[in-house]
Amino acid sequence: MQHHPLMRPPARQQGFSLMEVLVSIVVLSFGLLGMVGMQAAALQSNREARLQSSAARYARELAEMMRGNRETGILRTAATNPYLGDFTASTIPTTTANCYTNAVICNSPKKIGEWEMREWLTRLNNDLPGARVVICFDSLPFVPATGLPRWACNDTGDVAMVKIGWTRRSTDTSNVGDAAFERATAPSIVVPVTPGSST
Repeated sequence: MQHHPLMRPPARQQGFSLMEVLVSIVVLSFGLLGMVGMQAAALQSNREARLQSSAARYARELAEMMRGNRETGILRTAATNPYLGDFTASTIPTTTANCYTNAVICNSPKKIGEWEMREWLTRLNNDLPGARVVICFDSLPFVPATGLPRWACNDTGDVAMVKIGWTRRSTDTSNVGDAAFERATAPSIVVPVTPGSST
């Protein structure tokens, strides 16, 4: 019996075997795991970028405060210049002067500087985890051999330095537990404060 030229014999139906389906699921799972890892890394990088941006904003704000209160900001000792010092959450200056509610108490540039530092450090410590701030006159804010920033100050030079560090994730991914965090071991940013106009 001959088939009509327009009629084709029925094709054999073919499908995927169970093994092929399982292999496809495994391959898809590896791809999804890679995407999850990339998402976690992106979130961590985004957090670090946000903290870095906040620290830079705080450093610029402090520089403007020092320029605005230049009479006190140019003094070279912490005893006369409340902007200078080594500050952490436990060493935020305490003062009864609140220049927002009692302007009579803030009757000198030094008192104004004390209040500004207290308010500024309180906000900074709320935004940056484990923050440390060092403000000093320093002609050598970076280690000469490595170029890395350092906390130590040599109290020389005409430019005040604002050094800010905070607790951040270690760049060494082999560290685990507490070692996975750098707890302000070195400044994360260093910003010079230029004197500004004398008028």
